[in-house]
Amino acid sequence: MKLFVGLGNPGAKYAGNRHNIGFMAMDRIAADHGFGPWKKAFQGLASEGRLGAEKVVLLKPETFMNLSGQSVRAAADFYKIGPEDITVFHDELDLAPGKCRVKQGGGHAGHNGLRSIHAHLGETYGRVRLGIGHPGHKDAVAAYVLHDFAKADQDWLDDLLRGLSDGAAALAAGDGTRFMNAVSLRTAPPRSSATADEKPRATPPEPPAEDSRSPMQKLLDKFR
Repeated sequence: MKLFVGLGNPGAKYAGNRHNIGFMAMDRIAADHGFGPWKKAFQGLASEGRLGAEKVVLLKPETFMNLSGQSVRAAADFYKIGPEDITVFHDELDLAPGKCRVKQGGGHAGHNGLRSIHAHLGETYGRVRLGIGHPGHKDAVAAYVLHDFAKADQDWLDDLLRGLSDGAAALAAGDGTRFMNAVSLRTAPPRSSATADEKPRATPPEPPAEDSRSPMQKLLDKFR
């Protein structure tokens, strides 16, 4: 069994925030793959289903971001799932908007949700880092992540979430490369051989029309 965790903050006030992209990922995967209804459990909301051959539990901790580890630990203990079978989907300031990276183990890079999970489980769990971009200054980070995605972000956000869902079964099977390929097909689809920026070929000029005037008419026209 695998545990997929999406990080975010509970309640309608935070639903559209950049910080809640992990919740959004869980909702898309659950909806697209026919998971069971969300139920209150493990200080959060949980849903069970299958991704390919793997049985998977989706979890959205409702402890608020800074205490996410409490919820993840409760679910892991109940299902007897080790850190190696847990993958956390979270917002990533250090990636451009719409970019995605898979990582196994490592530090928390100051992310409060990951910091809490580290405290409860250690650092060997997997992560799916979902790029939201950086506001440009450290002091602006808190307001930035707790602000809704802009309307201009909706197209790439939808493509990214669809890609995560398309590749979810590969991720559950442990195939990170195939998962990333599925995401890339949504976020950076291959261009056709006839590229949009190819310059049209120039149309050759038409030959001049044949002059059918008689020699006398040409002479008369010359002196007009």
